[in-house]
Amino acid sequence: MGITNRESGTRIDEIADGIYRISTPFKEVPGGFSFNQYLIRDDEPLLYHTGPRSLAGLVQQAIAGVIDVKDLRYIGFSHFECDECGSLADFLSVAPEAVPLCGQINAMINGDCLGRPPRVLADGEELALGRHRVRWFDTAHLPHAWECGTLMEEETKTLLCGDLFTQGGADNPPLTSSDILGPSEAFRKQMDYFSHTRNVRPLMDRLSAAKPTTLACMHGSAWKGDGAQLLDALAEALDS
Repeated sequence: MGITNRESGTRIDEIADGIYRISTPFKEVPGGFSFNQYLIRDDEPLLYHTGPRSLAGLVQQAIAGVIDVKDLRYIGFSHFECDECGSLADFLSVAPEAVPLCGQINAMINGDCLGRPPRVLADGEELALGRHRVRWFDTAHLPHAWECGTLMEEETKTLLCGDLFTQGGADNPPLTSSDILGPSEAFRKQMDYFSHTRNVRPLMDRLSAAKPTTLACMHGSAWKGDGAQLLDALAEALDS
């Protein structure tokens, strides 16, 4: 695992058993930035986030080092946004058995844009991929978008947490146990991309109760450690 495209710097790394982080740096953005996708390798492989359409070829090239892209079964995303599902159509065109995977609100308000009928997960519903199992959490407006949700892989305790803990920078390590709350809070205060929903505490409490040990962030490093403690710390920061 490692660099899959030297020109772009795209790389793929295993961050938990059978779960791979694909990341492309954007050094031209002031301060740097990155777009991450996550592949769960299993009997029914799942890609979570597609990245913007401009990255489709790079992401597919990275996936090809682990599985055949045409074998993808599910393409999931937290909410309807370019970096979440911008290249969904490109992936559906090369993976004939793949279907979008999303929550009920997303299917209701964006279903007509998804290209194929989605596999819809209710709040708390689980889906078996083989030896991995994922569980959907509705997290409306956390951090933003009514249809927002997160996906928990139960066997490895990996929380695919989307825009939570977004970190700037283009050279973040694939997986870290160092502080990501400080950098993510600095980014949040600069960009103000949270909706500041009144339900933030109960939503964060549900995620914390799942006790993740790996946080698969969409921007920046993935993180390993006491996820419940870190989620509680983020909830405190958002409350304040």
